[in-house]
Amino acid sequence: MPLRLDIKRKLTARSDRVKSVDLHPTEPWMVISLYSGTVVVWNHETQMMVKTFEVCELPIRVAKFVARKNWIIVGADDMMIRVFNYNTLDCTHKFEAHVDYIRCLAVHPTAPYVLSCSDDMLIKLWDWDRKWACTQVFEGHTHYVMEIVINPKDNNQFASASLDRTVKVWQLGSKIPNFTLEGHEKGVNCIDYYSGGDKPYLISGADDHLIKIWDYQNKTCVQTLEGHTQNVSCISFHPELPIILTGSEDGTVRVWHSNTYRLESTLNYGMERVWCISSQTGSNSVALGFDDGSIIIKFGRDEPAMSMDSSGKVIWAHHSEVQQANLKAMGAGAEVQDGEKLLLGIKDMGSCEIYPQTIQHSPNGRFVVVCGDGEYIIYTAMALRNKSYGSAQEFVWSHDSSQYAIKENNVTVKIFKNFKQKTAFKPDFGAEGIFGGFLLGVRSSSGLAFYDWESAELIRRIEIQPKHVFWSDSGDLVCIATSESFFVLRYLSEKVAAAQESKEENTEDGIESAFEVLGEISEVVKTGVWVGDCFIYTSSLNRLNYYVGGEIITIAHLDRTMYLLGYIPRDDRLYLGDKELNVVSYSLLLSVLEYQTAVMRGDFSLADKVLPTISKEHRVRVAFFLEKQGFKKQALAVSTDPEHKFELALQLGEVKMAYQLALEAESEEKWKQLAELATANCQYGLAQECLHHAQDYGGLLMLASTSGNASMVGKLAEGAEVDGKNNIAFLSYFLLGKLDKCLDLLIKTDRLPEAAFLARTYLPSQVSRVVNLWKESLSKVNQKAADSLADPGHYGNLFPGLQQALLAEQYLRGATGVRPASDYPLVTPNEDRNVLEEAAGYEPNGEITDPEEVKSLAETLRVEAASEAPPAETYELVEPASLKQELLLPVPPTDDDSATPPPATEDEEDEEHVDPKQTQSVSSEQEDEVKSEEEESEEASVSQEEDELESVSGAVQSGSRDDVRLFSEALPAETEIVTAADADRFIQTESSVTDIQETLSEAPPILDSPQEADLPEPSPSATDKLISFEHTTGPLLDLPIREQALPDTTIDPLLDLLGDLVPFLTLVSPPEPEQEEPEQEEPDLEEPEVEEPEQEEPDLEEPELEEPAAALPATSESDQPEILPEVEAPEQEVDDEEEEQEEPPEDVDSDQDGEELDDLDLDHFELEDLDASDINLDDDFLNELQ
Repeated sequence: MPLRLDIKRKLTARSDRVKSVDLHPTEPWMVISLYSGTVVVWNHETQMMVKTFEVCELPIRVAKFVARKNWIIVGADDMMIRVFNYNTLDCTHKFEAHVDYIRCLAVHPTAPYVLSCSDDMLIKLWDWDRKWACTQVFEGHTHYVMEIVINPKDNNQFASASLDRTVKVWQLGSKIPNFTLEGHEKGVNCIDYYSGGDKPYLISGADDHLIKIWDYQNKTCVQTLEGHTQNVSCISFHPELPIILTGSEDGTVRVWHSNTYRLESTLNYGMERVWCISSQTGSNSVALGFDDGSIIIKFGRDEPAMSMDSSGKVIWAHHSEVQQANLKAMGAGAEVQDGEKLLLGIKDMGSCEIYPQTIQHSPNGRFVVVCGDGEYIIYTAMALRNKSYGSAQEFVWSHDSSQYAIKENNVTVKIFKNFKQKTAFKPDFGAEGIFGGFLLGVRSSSGLAFYDWESAELIRRIEIQPKHVFWSDSGDLVCIATSESFFVLRYLSEKVAAAQESKEENTEDGIESAFEVLGEISEVVKTGVWVGDCFIYTSSLNRLNYYVGGEIITIAHLDRTMYLLGYIPRDDRLYLGDKELNVVSYSLLLSVLEYQTAVMRGDFSLADKVLPTISKEHRVRVAFFLEKQGFKKQALAVSTDPEHKFELALQLGEVKMAYQLALEAESEEKWKQLAELATANCQYGLAQECLHHAQDYGGLLMLASTSGNASMVGKLAEGAEVDGKNNIAFLSYFLLGKLDKCLDLLIKTDRLPEAAFLARTYLPSQVSRVVNLWKESLSKVNQKAADSLADPGHYGNLFPGLQQALLAEQYLRGATGVRPASDYPLVTPNEDRNVLEEAAGYEPNGEITDPEEVKSLAETLRVEAASEAPPAETYELVEPASLKQELLLPVPPTDDDSATPPPATEDEEDEEHVDPKQTQSVSSEQEDEVKSEEEESEEASVSQEEDELESVSGAVQSGSRDDVRLFSEALPAETEIVTAADADRFIQTESSVTDIQETLSEAPPILDSPQEADLPEPSPSATDKLISFEHTTGPLLDLPIREQALPDTTIDPLLDLLGDLVPFLTLVSPPEPEQEEPEQEEPDLEEPEVEEPEQEEPDLEEPELEEPAAALPATSESDQPEILPEVEAPEQEVDDEEEEQEEPPEDVDSDQDGEELDDLDLDHFELEDLDASDINLDDDFLNELQ
């Protein structure tokens, strides 16, 4: 019978002419050398080109892998040998080896040697450990040396083929050949050694179209193979299969049987001439090189011919030799590690008459069948005695060892019992393959058909194309494996028997109720075996799994392709074999399989009995199985793994068990998981404890904030700050409104830029301090950058709106507080709030800390009030100059632009327009006089403070304190123009800047600041200029006004809470032409700057005013004063150096007022003498006084 080997093409790579091919021993790589001078590496599994590089412009006739060095050695027609690292493609070495074309290279399997042959008729030996030194030259051939091959059985011997028609055999160390084989009529192109068995054979191919097989011990030609019609260019003995491969320039590859020398097959792929053949030990793959490219083909199947019986005896075939090993021989005390190769004692059973392609034990293990070459032979398992034989393409055993079936061809199937033919039948759709087991399976083009062994009747036809069929020992379960997945079915023998008796359900496809589908798994099965109700198999992904109850459980991940041999219950181990006939094992407890089988069958009483027999280390696997089946409580009780138990406890909500496991594990992750469970169960106390154990500050903050626990947030902030969790600490302080803590935390952690921006946003009073710290820190790195930082205390013009922010800061300090979470619906969201508007009417309880050198908040408020007044009659705001600057008071426009006010008197110039240099040269007597006057004024003001609260002037009594305060804070320190529509809101008087300074100097001090202490003492005559009756006309002349003596002129402390100077509005009317005087500038009254020390803000609560003895009558609502809205005023910064250089303007109004008030006697002044016709008091204004 012919040798039936399936031949499959694995790779086809088109290219230029291929002169050599070689297969890598471990990687799925093929290297080819091209006639064009290029080397290419292909991956024959992925069919992708891995690497390619150009070597030279001349043909490359040979390229070989040196796997142990990661090299590719190349020989070309430029007489050079090059060595490349195939990982980096670097040429590590090159040298000139011959003086003519290099034909072939042979790498020694163990020694650092490379043999080369050339057209120079020489063979050279190179040692790469000696820097590629040529250690020996072999001479003897008289023509081109075409190929050299090292003997696989004796590595010190090699043979060479030459065009001188001879084959020579050489020995390393000897310069002359051992012997010469002659017989070819033309030049010999190729040779190869036979590696199988004990035959000392050598094969050669020549230009005479012949292949000769030589016995190199007897030096005789054993066989001559004829068939090629052109030169034989390449030849190979396959190292694994009993075949000889020959290639010729006729474009064909012929396959010969190595034992019978019969031509088995002829391959022609239409790629022109064949130039090279390469095969590999341990593989059935063969590489071929043609004129038009290269091809990799695969012979037979990869699965080795191995089998194991139920007692542990393993039998396999190595080539034609049959060997046996007994697992019992290892001993019970031998330690076996999972996946490790077993050291077995091998026993030679003898040589088989046919080449074994498959070996199978009978179900009872008494017989073993060997199939191959289209024949089968049944041997006794003990002594390998021939029991029966015959011709067959396939052979299968029944579940009963006395029955088996064979397929002689694609039409007929024969069934034997007790080694005698019982029946033969022809399946309706043919027989492409047969499968053994509880039923006889026949594969055809229409699907899979199951037949009864006894009657050969059809049981069921299934439309499926199986590759394997595996039956359980009981015959109840069957696995049908296809090329993409596998199906698990239950065989219902009772229904089949009933249907066979009644013959009611029999159809063309058999009995429909014969099988029940249990599951489909999308995984490719290579080999498998049933143990109870568990199906154990190896997959195409090199995994060892088992299927039970619809679940896939992985036993191990395999590092190479393995094939299942069987399961030994007494050892609780699985055994597998590989291509190299090595045996490995993996542990799998039978009790575990029994327990899982009982659970799947619903027999829980049996499962409870089996459970105690399972060791603790294997109960985790059982627990995982129970969890997947939905029995989580049972899994929790069975599992011994703390990690698994904790997960199950969380899933089941077993808080107490999870808490105990977390205490034992001391794992932050477990505490966090338990905290989530406790939070979901509303056990916030436990959640807080778990988060504390886990040091999860973020979780604690979330818990505290969502539960509205302010004290917990505070403790969390302190603890986080101690532990260095600065982000949590900052956020906690921020939630509590402790902005000072936030700022200190940023400063402490050297986050000064962030601190500066935080202060600018929330704590404007701290901006200067933080900026100074920032500048100090930044100066250590970059002084220029530090100097570029602006301090609002020196550059107030760069910080618009800072004064409003200061007021808002104080407002928020008093307005904010911790509120319960229940008030959330009542609280206006921050995005809907305008803090500046909320703080507009806020009355600070103390002095506003001013981070920059600005006058006061009153200046800002005054601008707001003035900017919103409607335009009508024009009024002029006259405000006294501060210590640092004099205000330039522009004169209202007149009809006569050439009119100028009269020059000021000497006294006024001395008092009001003192030059800074003159101020510094004042005599000590004058200083003493000024000081004494200040002391007297302070004593008098203190004694009169209480009286003043009761005896406020009528003009002051006619307005509320809020109006006056708003009035005093509304405008900046420069002239603003308002309209006559607002004239009714104020007492219309005229005063110069000097008058107001003198008046304030007599007032009791409100804020003890250095600036106020340094004010010069005004002269006594200044009070005579306080009030002018010029332009005083109004509708309220006849109103009864309370008679009250005007005390010494002072400013009510309530009118100047912030220590600013009270402005006065004078009606600006065109002066008469005869009174026009030339305009005169005032000298700048400037005093040396005094650094104001920091001080606490005093409590400036306003005392209640006593109601006057006689109330003014009410007026109409239309006459009520309007409160001017607050408007931000631009901040001003005065440069001291510029003030010293500027000449002060002349004060025209003060000169005029001085002349008009010379005759006024204030000592005998009464309110009754006041012309009320010029005073406008509206009804609301007077109602407030009542």
